[in-house]
Amino acid sequence: MEVINAIGRRKAAIARVYMKDGKGSITINDRDYKDYFPQETLQYVVMQPLSLLKVTEKYDIIVNLDGGGFNGQAEALRLAISRALVKIDAESKPELRKAGFLTRDPREVERKKPGQPKARKRFQFSKR
Repeated sequence: MEVINAIGRRKAAIARVYMKDGKGSITINDRDYKDYFPQETLQYVVMQPLSLLKVTEKYDIIVNLDGGGFNGQAEALRLAISRALVKIDAESKPELRKAGFLTRDPREVERKKPGQPKARKRFQFSKR
């Protein structure tokens, strides 16, 4: 099998995934994913699509992660892995779609407007 690549985004985070047959190692920016995401909840988020299809030990994954915070990066990686799994086996698409792993979360940070302290907050108003 040749290398399959896919991309996933969430907020400001971008995950580029290169997946090939292997023993189940996940390397993020030249570090093991358990070192990169010390929180178990984030490790769980990353592994969700692989454990859903029961292929955790089947592929080696190399990831370039950039931008955003830990949570956004983990969710971007989940989307990228799901997209790569669909490229490998199109039969798995309905299962991943049903679990919600193929939907790009469109929510982004709203920009700060001029004349206001934040995006929606207004400066204090006093009539007198």
